[in-house]
Amino acid sequence: MIQEAFNRGITFFDIADAYGGNETLVGKPTSLKRLDIDYIDLYYQHKVDVSMPIEETMEKLRKLVKEGKIKYIGLYEASMDTTRRAYAVHPITAIKMEYSLLTREIEQDIVPLCRELGTGIMAYSSLGHGFFGGKAVVEDVPSKSLLVWTTKLRNLENNIGSLALKFTNEDLDEIFAAIPIDGMASARDLESFSKYDWKLATVPPRKHQVNLEII
Repeated sequence: MIQEAFNRGITFFDIADAYGGNETLVGKPTSLKRLDIDYIDLYYQHKVDVSMPIEETMEKLRKLVKEGKIKYIGLYEASMDTTRRAYAVHPITAIKMEYSLLTREIEQDIVPLCRELGTGIMAYSSLGHGFFGGKAVVEDVPSKSLLVWTTKLRNLENNIGSLALKFTNEDLDEIFAAIPIDGMASARDLESFSKYDWKLATVPPRKHQVNLEII
């Protein structure tokens, strides 16, 4: 499936050790080996470490950029304050956030901030944890209007075909009116993930080092 997706022009693969060995899996297809990649295009801090000032983390990541080991830096579920402080050290290319019609709250704060900083948003759980991928009761909805988390070639073809689907402004107005920003809310899947929610991902202030000169 990974090889076929690559052959069809999909070159962005979101992987992490925390996902359970998919870094090794993605590295196996022959075509990817032929790319001879010796750097990471976009490297995320996977979940904000709320015990450490973000400036210290960013300085380490900035060093990796200077060494040519990574090209761009991303954050994962960072609060507004954390994002601003991180950006002051080095530009943030993207922030990974949960974002779907069921979880639109980032439109009020995070989306405007990203527009201000020129930072992209990498949406995850964009199907509402499967709600828009077939788990919900769907009536008279074209198959290509639904994205599917898939291991089947047929679903991959439908997902790629959905790129041709264009919503009019009237379509979007109707959708947003049906599901307003504060109209629905969903709990996080695991309690262990809840503590990393972006609204709580505020890091401690940086301690300024004081240098004393003895005369």
